[in-house]
Amino acid sequence: MNTFQKNESKETLFSPVSIEEVPRRPPSPPKKPSTKICGSNYPLSIAFIVVNEFCERFSYYGMKAVLTLYFLYFLHWNEDTSTSIYHAFSSLCYFTPILGAAIADSWLGKFKVLSLVGLSLIALGTGGIKPCVAAFGGDQFEEKHAEERSRYFSVFYLAINAGSLISTFITPMLRGDVQCFGEDCYALAFGVPGLLMVIALVVFAMGSKMYNKPPPEGNIVAQVLKCIWFAISNRFKNRSGDIPKRQHWLDWAAEKYPKQLIMDVKALTRILFLYIPLPMFWALLDQQGSRWTLQATRMNRNLGFFVLQPDQMQVLNPLLVLIFIPLFDLVIYRLVSKCGINFSSLRKMAVGMILACLAFAVAAAVEIKINEMAPAQPGPQEVFLQVLNLADDEMKVTILENENNSLLIESIKSFQKTPHYSKLYLKTKSQDFHFHLKYHNLSVYTEHSVQEQNWYSLFIREDGNSISSMMVKDTESKTTNGMTAVRFVNTLHKDVNITLSTDMSFNVGEDYGVSAYRIVQRGEYPAVHCRTEDENFSLNLGLLEFGAAYLFVITNSTNQGLQAWKIADIPANKMSIAWQLPQYALVTAAEVMFSVTGLEFSYSQAPSSMKSVLQAAWLLTVAVGNIIVLVVAQFSGLVQWAEFILFSCLLLVVCLIFSIMGYNYVPVKTEDMQGPADKQIPHIQGNMINLETKKTKL
Repeated sequence: MNTFQKNESKETLFSPVSIEEVPRRPPSPPKKPSTKICGSNYPLSIAFIVVNEFCERFSYYGMKAVLTLYFLYFLHWNEDTSTSIYHAFSSLCYFTPILGAAIADSWLGKFKVLSLVGLSLIALGTGGIKPCVAAFGGDQFEEKHAEERSRYFSVFYLAINAGSLISTFITPMLRGDVQCFGEDCYALAFGVPGLLMVIALVVFAMGSKMYNKPPPEGNIVAQVLKCIWFAISNRFKNRSGDIPKRQHWLDWAAEKYPKQLIMDVKALTRILFLYIPLPMFWALLDQQGSRWTLQATRMNRNLGFFVLQPDQMQVLNPLLVLIFIPLFDLVIYRLVSKCGINFSSLRKMAVGMILACLAFAVAAAVEIKINEMAPAQPGPQEVFLQVLNLADDEMKVTILENENNSLLIESIKSFQKTPHYSKLYLKTKSQDFHFHLKYHNLSVYTEHSVQEQNWYSLFIREDGNSISSMMVKDTESKTTNGMTAVRFVNTLHKDVNITLSTDMSFNVGEDYGVSAYRIVQRGEYPAVHCRTEDENFSLNLGLLEFGAAYLFVITNSTNQGLQAWKIADIPANKMSIAWQLPQYALVTAAEVMFSVTGLEFSYSQAPSSMKSVLQAAWLLTVAVGNIIVLVVAQFSGLVQWAEFILFSCLLLVVCLIFSIMGYNYVPVKTEDMQGPADKQIPHIQGNMINLETKKTKL
């Protein structure tokens, strides 16, 4: 029986359409059954990809962990410049995936980019690795194993954070605990990650014969841009009210481009629109390696059982990720699902943004507390002065202005236990102060010049039947960037050589010679070897703590012999680094809900021909986020706690915008992306509609 209706005719619209030839996808080689892991549905090739990612991430995060302190301590840049360069580098690493994705999808394919470009040149190669490796792993699964592929992304992220965990723990130790040429060993800290890149290349190449290597799709990036441009220009040419409207603005490209490409570009632009608010999240997340590390330098890193390096605190992030991923996947998400809540991917990402806001609010509270414990800073037309009495008895010191009115009158005991700084106000940026020193029956007037916003120490000593004074400028800024600094004053009549370690020694001149500040390792110094031209002796310097700057005055008293008078010019860091734990826990939970979900979401929503392009676009949001930090660090002029509050509030606003956008987003299913093409759209040429009507019998 004929199932068609008899003698029924319909009008069908035809138009002579000029379709631009899109390079056809090369025929895929016949698939051979892939070897599985232990009888599961996971291809064996996944093991090589995951191990490769572990090594590559070890290299990247290990090098990145010590980068900020390399700028701060080795190159002696200030905190804002160190932060800006750190985020400029991070941004560059996340911009290059756009180029890598274009090469992968267009010419070489994901496998060749990963092995030949990505792992050979880490600087540019990160652009080849980042957009390809996640999608390349997804390509190893058959469509019927979609659930295993979904779980692969969690395993993939576990590999990233396992590499990050080990590297962020080890490389700071290589930097801080190993000495190279008398300084922190940055050569070793950068060299070990470089070695891991070689291992990553070898491991990845070993699995070459097992990989499912989808051929490149053609120059898809150029096709997408041309399609979008043609649709916009064609719509602009045919803006007359007499021309029928089309359902979507990209439908205006139907006269030149295949419908499947237009459908793919539609899906791509929908997701890219959703990506617009995302950079703000990365602007907060990536500050763990910059602003949060700098915050750690101003905290007490002695945990009792272990002493942390400031850049080692970053190890909390990958450690907590390894804990949180199974916790969220196996416990939290399932409990939420049982409660009847539809916890979609976009909702998870929005909750992740809120958690990041809370993390920076906590970081701001910690910063405020650190500032309360830190020494005060002199403002314009202000100086801080401490007077150190090295004579044998009490001395009265009077500080006079030019008009001879007294600014400060103080009696100072010999070698007082707790010297302190006094704030003096200046009339100009630099000023001369007159000092009246009264000691026993001696009365001496002396004059010293000071400049605003500095710290000074006035040394007063007995010199036979008279007294004299010496003004010494202290550190430029009353901070040591979390390091331990020492300097010496030699009251002996002989030069003294002081050896603190095998590669650090001080030579201090005779008769009140003053050494410069030097950075030393934190720890106990019970017997420091010293020598003069005719004798050797030891000095007990005691415990030297993080963040402190110490002054040691070497004296030779009749009763106690040679000893060092210890003065803390800058007090040690008091707030424990453990107070950073809540902010790391919050931001890591935010990362798990935002980043892991985003990886899977990007792959599932990407058209088959543009998966790497969309992965690169996801990573591009990271690059833009780092640029935001760079701009704020250079131009905001805010104190640190206020900057943290600013980022928290900005992300909260962005989260609201993203939630509204996500509410109106309809996720695309795989069958929708590969479904039948829409009905033919009338051909438009110039400003006229060219229609041709024919009768067709069915």
